[in-house]
Amino acid sequence: MHVLLEWADRWIRDMCSLRALCSGLPLRPLPENRGRCAGVPHAPVRTPGLSPTEEQLALRNALRYFPPDVQEQLAPEFAQELRLYGHIYMYRFCPNLEMKAYPVEQYPCRTKAAAAIMHMIMNNLDPAVAQFPQELVTYGGNGQVFSNWAQFWLTMSYLSQMTEEQTLVMYSGHPLGLFPSSPGAPRLVITNGMVIPNYSSRIEYEKLFAMGVTMYGQMTAGSYCYIGPQGIVHGTVLTVLNAGRRYLGVEDLAGKVFVTSGLGGMSGAQAKAAVIVGCIGVIAEVDGAALRKRYQQGWLMEVTNSLDHCIERLREARKRKEALSLGYHGNVVDLWERLVHELDTTGELLVDLGSDQTSCHNPFNGGYYPVQLGFAEAQSLMASDPAAFKGLVQESLRRHVSAINRLAQGNFFFWDYGNAFLLEAHRAGADVGKPGASKMEFRYPSYVQHIMGDIFSQGFGPFRWVCTSGDPQDLAVTDHLATSVLEEAISGGVNPAVKLQYMDNIRWIREAAKHQLVVGSQARILYSDQKGRVAIAVAFNQAIARGEIKAPVVLSRDHHDVSGTDSPFRETSNIHDGSAFCADMAVQNFVGDAFRGATWVALHNGGGVGWGEVINGGFGLVLDGTEEAEQKARMMLSWDVSNGVARRCWSGNRKAYEIICQTMQENSGLVVTLPHEDLRCDAWKHSNPTVTMWTMVA
Repeated sequence: MHVLLEWADRWIRDMCSLRALCSGLPLRPLPENRGRCAGVPHAPVRTPGLSPTEEQLALRNALRYFPPDVQEQLAPEFAQELRLYGHIYMYRFCPNLEMKAYPVEQYPCRTKAAAAIMHMIMNNLDPAVAQFPQELVTYGGNGQVFSNWAQFWLTMSYLSQMTEEQTLVMYSGHPLGLFPSSPGAPRLVITNGMVIPNYSSRIEYEKLFAMGVTMYGQMTAGSYCYIGPQGIVHGTVLTVLNAGRRYLGVEDLAGKVFVTSGLGGMSGAQAKAAVIVGCIGVIAEVDGAALRKRYQQGWLMEVTNSLDHCIERLREARKRKEALSLGYHGNVVDLWERLVHELDTTGELLVDLGSDQTSCHNPFNGGYYPVQLGFAEAQSLMASDPAAFKGLVQESLRRHVSAINRLAQGNFFFWDYGNAFLLEAHRAGADVGKPGASKMEFRYPSYVQHIMGDIFSQGFGPFRWVCTSGDPQDLAVTDHLATSVLEEAISGGVNPAVKLQYMDNIRWIREAAKHQLVVGSQARILYSDQKGRVAIAVAFNQAIARGEIKAPVVLSRDHHDVSGTDSPFRETSNIHDGSAFCADMAVQNFVGDAFRGATWVALHNGGGVGWGEVINGGFGLVLDGTEEAEQKARMMLSWDVSNGVARRCWSGNRKAYEIICQTMQENSGLVVTLPHEDLRCDAWKHSNPTVTMWTMVA
C-alpha cells in the first residue's frame, strides 16, 4: 500500500509540473535566475564576433518573446549571457522539473500526436541523454533542440493547445504558431538552418545563431527524434562487423583491436558496440565528464589515463581474445603516436581497425581538441584566442593523420566515419590526398563508400521506434514482434545479401536487450529495408489495437539513411554520376513524407558533417492502433525508402537497380524511369568509383 501511495503521489506531482510547463512562459512572477548549474556539462563558450549593432539586434530578438513590463529586468542578464557565452540561452527559464520522457498519458494535450511530440522533445533534453542540457544541445557539440528556453516553453504550450486541424510551424527553433490544417496533414513542420546557400558558411552561422535567427539542429536533435546513443551503437555494430568482413576477411572479431576517439552523445556508442561485436575497443576521450558518464552507464568496461597501462591492457586482451571496451582519458593523437612507437620499436602492430568520431564538423568550437593542450587549457584558448586555437587544431590534425599513415603501411585499415575528419584534415594540410581522386575522395574511404553504401542501396537503414508508455514491457513486446517479422521474411525466402542484413539485425535485437541500451525513452533501432519497415510498423499498430502495447508508438529514423540525406562526404559519397552535391533527394523526402502521412517532418541544413555541407530530412510517425495509422505507415514508409533506392539506381548502382525493379514488380502503383538497358552493363562493370561513370540518358 505504501508503494502504491508513493507512486500515486509522484504521478500527481508530475502531472502538476507538466500542466505548468504547458501554460506558457512563466512571467508573473518571473522564475528565479539560477544561472548555469554546476552539476552538468556545459557547451563551450562561443565567439561569434558580433558588431555592437549585431549585439543590439541579438538582444532585441531575445526580448521579443516577452511583454514590455519584464523586458527591463531581463535585458541586462540576457546581454551578460551574450557577452559571457556568445549566445542568449535564457538560463532563468530553464524549467525546474525533472526533464525526461514522461508517459504519454500524463501530457495535458488535445491530441495523441502532440503528447507524443512532447515526449520526444523532453527525451532530447533529458540530462541522461543530452550532451549540454542547459544549452539545449542534444549531441555533436552544437546540435540544438531549440535556440533558447523561451522557445521551449512556447512550443510546449502550443502543443498542449493543438487540435487535429492545426499544424505547428517551427522556424529554426522558433515556434511561428498554430495554423489551420487538415487531419491528414502533419501536426508539426520543422525547418532548421535554411540559410541562403551563399551565406551558409561557418562564420555566418556563428553570427546568425548568436542573433537568434537560425539554428543547427544536427540530424535528430532539432527534429526531436534522438533516442540516445543506442541509435549509433547499432550503426557502429554494423559498421565494425562489415569492416571486419571487408578489410580483415573475418566474421569473428575476437582478438581484433579497434582504436578510435570520442565518448560524447553519439561517439559514446563505440565502446558498447565494440563489446557487442566481440572485439577490443580502445576509445580516447579528452573530456573526463563524458568518459565518466559512459563508465557509470556501464558502456565502458575500464578506464585509464596511462598510455603504458593502455598498451599493456590491449596486449593482454589480444592474447586472451576477450571482448573489452577501454577508455583512455587523453588525446587520441597521443594514443596513435604511441601505437606508432610500439610498431617502430618492437615491430608489433597492435591495431587492426581504426576510425574517429570526434565532432570534426565543428572542429574549432569544441568538436576537436588539439593534442598540444590539456582540456581546460584548450577551452580557455578557444574563447580567448580563436585564431591561435584553430592553428593548434590544424597542427594536431596533421600529426593525427601522420600517425595513421605510418600504421596503415602494415595490415591496419582506417576509415572516415562521416564526421568530416578527413575533410578537415585535408583543409589543414594533412597528407590525406589520393592521386587522381575526385574532390569527394581521400586516401582513406568514407565508411559509406566502402562499408555501408551497398547496405543503403538495398534500402536498409536506421529504422527506430519509441514506446511512449515509458514501460519496458512494451519495448520487450516490440522487440519480439520485430524479430518475428524478420524471421518470417527469411523463412519466406530472400536473396542472400538481404538475408545477411536480416540476420545481423536479429542478432542485434537479441544483444540489445541483454546490454541495457536504453538511455532515456524506451526506444529501439534496427536496420531494415522497405518491406521490413512496413511489416514491422503494421505489426506494432495491430498490437496497439489489441492492447498488447499500452500506448502509441512513435516511428522515426536517423536522417542518416537511404533517402533522408544528401551529403557528398558521407551518405551520398558513393553516388558517382555527378549529383552528389545536389540536394533534391532530401528535399523530396521531406515533402513526400509530409503528404503521405507523417505526423511531423523536418528539413535541416547541416548535420553529421557540418553546416553548409549537407541537407537532410526526417520524420516522426505516431502509430495509435487505428486503420488510418496503418494506411499512413504503408504509404509513407514505402516512399521514405524507395525515393533513395531509385536515386541510387540512376547513379549506376546495381544493387539499387535490382531492388527497385523488384519493388516495381510487387507494387503496381510504383512506376520508375530506369536507365537504358545498353547503359547498365557499362555502368556496372565496376565497383571501383575511380572508373568513369556513365551519364544519364533520357
